[in-house]
Amino acid sequence: MDLFFPMLALGLVTSLHCVSMCGPMVVTYALKGTEDGTTWQRVAPNLAYQAAKIVSYMAVGLALGLVGSAFDLAAIRPYVLVAAGLFMIVLALGMTGRVPWANKLTPRPPKFLLRALTSVRHRAVSDAEAERPSLATPVSFGLLTGLMPCAPLMAAQLNAAASGSALDGALAMFAFGLGTAPLMLGFGTASSLIPRRFKERAIIALALVVLVFGVTYLNRGAVLLGSPVTLQAARDAVFGGEASAGTYTLAADGYAEVPIVIENTRFVPATLDLPADTPVRLIVERRESNPCSDQLAVPQLGVLADLADNGTTTVELPAAPAGSYTLTCGMGMMSGRLVLSDGTDAAGNAATISATTTGDGSLPCACCNGATSAETIEKSAAIEGDVQRITVDTSKGYYDPNVIRLAAGIPAEITFTRASGCLAQVESPDLGFSEDLTSSAVTIRIDAARLTPGTYGFNCGMQMVFGTIIVE
Repeated sequence: MDLFFPMLALGLVTSLHCVSMCGPMVVTYALKGTEDGTTWQRVAPNLAYQAAKIVSYMAVGLALGLVGSAFDLAAIRPYVLVAAGLFMIVLALGMTGRVPWANKLTPRPPKFLLRALTSVRHRAVSDAEAERPSLATPVSFGLLTGLMPCAPLMAAQLNAAASGSALDGALAMFAFGLGTAPLMLGFGTASSLIPRRFKERAIIALALVVLVFGVTYLNRGAVLLGSPVTLQAARDAVFGGEASAGTYTLAADGYAEVPIVIENTRFVPATLDLPADTPVRLIVERRESNPCSDQLAVPQLGVLADLADNGTTTVELPAAPAGSYTLTCGMGMMSGRLVLSDGTDAAGNAATISATTTGDGSLPCACCNGATSAETIEKSAAIEGDVQRITVDTSKGYYDPNVIRLAAGIPAEITFTRASGCLAQVESPDLGFSEDLTSSAVTIRIDAARLTPGTYGFNCGMQMVFGTIIVE
């Protein structure tokens, strides 16, 4: 479904091109002999042509999607996307009519198609002379339309092939055909009303649409190949990249472990600062089931891993030298980065790295970033009317704040953000609450009677991460 609306939009814009290029042929071949008929006699062949054309588009999309699925491999798919992107760019340049060499590269109709079109034309003329127009003629022409070497149609077909799925390819071409139908249904009137100058401008606009598709596919291929030259790299060069983030811990087996969230088809954080020459274990919490994010890829390291829907998946990366590495999805649509630094440059994580053991010599909790040794973060609840409220952020692998100050005798609402791993449950034996945080944020209400002056503790379900509530 991800291609449906973009392809529908491409079809709507393309219909202007169809009126100019295919309109006269449809009038000549498909609708011959219906000019003086009743309204239904004039409309029925047009509907038959459009339906047959869409069926033809879907059949081609099904076949191309099936072929494209064979290239859904990490080593080959990026090159398919690059080739598709370059071809779309050449098609767009040829459509403008101002780049002769690009126009020469646009394929011409094969001889078998020209023979078939000639046969349809002869049949249309014969039926018209015999005053027995048949729906077989517009249906035949509609079925042949899907094989036309038309630039916008080929751009749509490339999208279908790049979808990597027979079903998605057919659906994409259905959307494209549906988009071309409204204007083509009234193409006779439209052709006479649209000025030539406007048609020329519309073709230029259409060429720009195809060019955008081409650049998009070229960029996706470049991302999957780990190329340093991508649209994201250009954006970062102009506007500056996102600051490195992500606190990691060194596990007992020598892996640097770091949590990362995928939500709204985005990596959070998008840039991870990690140690060089150290194997990495990404704890990936995917909070969606969008097919765009069902795989995680690090092209330069040859990593392509399937991710669980609305769940947590562990992805291991081999040790790699210092440098910047692409982090993306299996389709090259998501943008992220791994920045691997040597020990000197990774000072930002020094506190966490050095904390490979706690004060009593035990190992810290790897899945919550060694938060047993996190610094004190203290905040007071805000009193709003007859209740005091505060939010505790768990996304960093520890409680922020981990020291909460409340006023005695006033009901309190403490909201803990959604969490996973050892932070998936929060409890306080002192205050009598225990809540699961894996599905969503949870607001815990504490009655005024419980909030007498004193110090109360709360912790994660594994008793690895702790916090304090001070009531005054």
